[in-house]
Amino acid sequence: MNSIDLIDLKILSILQSNGRCHLAEIAKEVDLSSPAVMERVRKLEAQGVIKSYQAVLDARKIGKDVTAFIGVSVDHQRHIEAFASHMMGQHDVLECHHVTGDESFILKVKTANTDSLEKLLAEIRSIEGVTGTITKVVLSTPKESQRLEFDNGLAEGSGRKKIKANGKRSIPQI
Repeated sequence: MNSIDLIDLKILSILQSNGRCHLAEIAKEVDLSSPAVMERVRKLEAQGVIKSYQAVLDARKIGKDVTAFIGVSVDHQRHIEAFASHMMGQHDVLECHHVTGDESFILKVKTANTDSLEKLLAEIRSIEGVTGTITKVVLSTPKESQRLEFDNGLAEGSGRKKIKANGKRSIPQI
């Protein structure tokens, strides 16, 4: 796997802010040609650094008014994989994390209302090996993001000039 350099980080930062940004705009920002940027993006995709492109929706505007986090306890390790597989088919389950601590899994769900949440909980509780759930309903969401920030320490000691990346972070220019 090739290493990610500072130009790649700048490209990634731009794409995280606007996945529909035109190659010409990105090329201008990183001082490369459009074909060079496309080649870098293709390599980042092939390496699995860029996993997908998607639109971020306002869940409430499409009828998903309830967000909740559900802690799920599973009684034995042999049920872990089956539970995780079952969650892959649940449309209201946005994230499923196998975790340490009191619960075996933490789920992030967005559902239409408390009735649909109650039905989802009943289904989860009926899965073999599930011994209990703890649900926390979200009242408001001051911050929700998938954006990853980058460590500027990658260029420490390089003596290279830093430039603004989308007006928020400085990434050293190479």
